[in-house]
Amino acid sequence: MRELSRSGGLERTARLIDRGVPRRDIERSLARGTVFRPVKGWIALRDADAGLVFAARHHVTLSCVTQARRLGLWSMDQPESLHVAAPNPGAKVRVAGLRVHWARPPILRAPYLLVDPIENVLAHVAECQPREAALVIWESALNKREVDVLELQTLPLRRSARAILRSCTPFSDSGLESLVCSRLRWLPVPVRQQVVVRGRRLDVLIGERLVVQIDGATHTGTQRTSDIALDAELIKMGYRVVRLAYEQVMFRWEEAQGLILAAIARGEHLGPRR
Repeated sequence: MRELSRSGGLERTARLIDRGVPRRDIERSLARGTVFRPVKGWIALRDADAGLVFAARHHVTLSCVTQARRLGLWSMDQPESLHVAAPNPGAKVRVAGLRVHWARPPILRAPYLLVDPIENVLAHVAECQPREAALVIWESALNKREVDVLELQTLPLRRSARAILRSCTPFSDSGLESLVCSRLRWLPVPVRQQVVVRGRRLDVLIGERLVVQIDGATHTGTQRTSDIALDAELIKMGYRVVRLAYEQVMFRWEEAQGLILAAIARGEHLGPRR
């Protein structure tokens, strides 16, 4: 059904009829098996998004870290359970193993909403996740332009979300970069992100000359060769480069921080002496 395809493969029967789809066409499609009823009042294509079908079937809204991952936002861990929002405070969610969010969202949910708006997703993330895990998701959303800082500032956010909003920036290209910059904010020297040098963006620049480059989990092949060449060029220009691996940022931070602090102690973040 063309109208159903336009709705992402899943729609309420009443809305299809309101749009002019004859009820007999819906019944014929059901008889042919091209569509099915995941639950009373809904119609879905056979290849409809499984997450949306689940939400419709159980009368919940996909939210928090579950919806963040569906949007392609960077996250530190794969959630062990599905995170959903209850449609209203009196709703009965009868599925075991779900992480259900009951708090009132900053933006009202329309009836039968299957996925939360990004503003609600971030608000639930701030309440649900540890600070660093929440920060990387928020900064990923800002970096991908899923939401705007000024827009978020106008919303009735709770204290935890306000705290994340004050800390985050839209500059991080990855969650690793978010973590590194967040952990280095205590330094008494400037820490800047995505500074452009010779047409190339640097992950982090500390002071005037200390460059911190951060490798992802799959940093190999031509990308690594290109980055090694960039490091050599930066060194020729008088910069000091510290390159951090994924494992150092995620699991051996004290080691990574030690490399940076030692470089600062040697004055490698300072500009050339005059």
